[in-house]
Amino acid sequence: MAAPAFLPRPCFQHLLAALTVAGYFCLGPRMRDGAIVYAELDSADNLPRGVHDHQQPGAYRLHRDESPRCFAWANGPQALKPLLFGPHEVLWTSVAGSDGGITFHPGMPAALPTAVIGVRACDLAALRLQDQHFLEGPSPDPRYAVRRRNLFLVAVHCTHPAATCFCASTGDGPRAESGFDLALAELDEGFIVTAGSAKGEALLGQLPLKALDPAQQASADGEITAAAQAQQRALPSRNLRDGLFANLHHPRWDDVAQRCLSCTNCSSVCPTCFCHAEREEPALDGLSSIHSRQWDSCFTEGHSSIHGIVIRADTRLRYRQWLTHKLGSWHDQYGRSGCVGCGRCIVWCPVGIDITAEAAAVCGGGHA
Repeated sequence: MAAPAFLPRPCFQHLLAALTVAGYFCLGPRMRDGAIVYAELDSADNLPRGVHDHQQPGAYRLHRDESPRCFAWANGPQALKPLLFGPHEVLWTSVAGSDGGITFHPGMPAALPTAVIGVRACDLAALRLQDQHFLEGPSPDPRYAVRRRNLFLVAVHCTHPAATCFCASTGDGPRAESGFDLALAELDEGFIVTAGSAKGEALLGQLPLKALDPAQQASADGEITAAAQAQQRALPSRNLRDGLFANLHHPRWDDVAQRCLSCTNCSSVCPTCFCHAEREEPALDGLSSIHSRQWDSCFTEGHSSIHGIVIRADTRLRYRQWLTHKLGSWHDQYGRSGCVGCGRCIVWCPVGIDITAEAAAVCGGGHA
């Protein structure tokens, strides 16, 4: 791969132009409804310049100052998951024929080549887990696969962690190590650009890059290191499997159940959760039907309903299922925890339940 180079801030528009010429629809961070979300990005002027986030359990706020930086925030409610694992999509359509037979037509998404600017290290780690689930099992998901093939990822190393971030403890940030096509380290005067794939390297040749000053690299490295050291939260260990399963009857499960609303916010914003439900939607004339898939959560009653019996009938059992699967049995399935330390579940929980505090309380207790 080519050596890192420097892209002056006024030249950022050249990156968007090069991606557009290459056939990509560009998505990037935009301010909408008081949050930073991915939306169409055709001009560098639309980036959240000078915007910073204040995140706490159950709270998310933005504020602006005179900083020239456009990525001086931790993350918003979205990750890459909605771009690949559709919140609602048609799997197939069935149509009744005049001869009494039924014809099935698979539903496949129109996967527009898409470049995503501003991807964080925690979300690249989550994407790797989603790839394992949807692509590397015995039955790869064709809808996920077609979207994944058409994705170009421009990562940005984190330098401004939120109070709820803990990616350093899970080993998933704040530096983006792999899984990107291009990676940016933002400085006041511009960006250090590094290629991570052949596609990224080809795009580098179209940018007005300058030689990188070693002092610029040292400054960027120092900011990333400081971001890791500034994180205030951490999981007790990267592998909590045995501790969680040894404490399935810990009194903390009752305690958290008194606070949890079973609202599903945590699993909705989680970049690795993949629970879904399938449903049949017949037409009124009875001649056709749509079979669709949509996001679900282990916090809903229907998720554990089997032949009229609800296996996890209360919030205590549902929260326990979520936490023990996320931090425990994922090790058996995917070789690591299902948590990448993004902190979204803490921020977007209406009552501010903290996964790091709950894991520490359960695994630190001796109630087997």
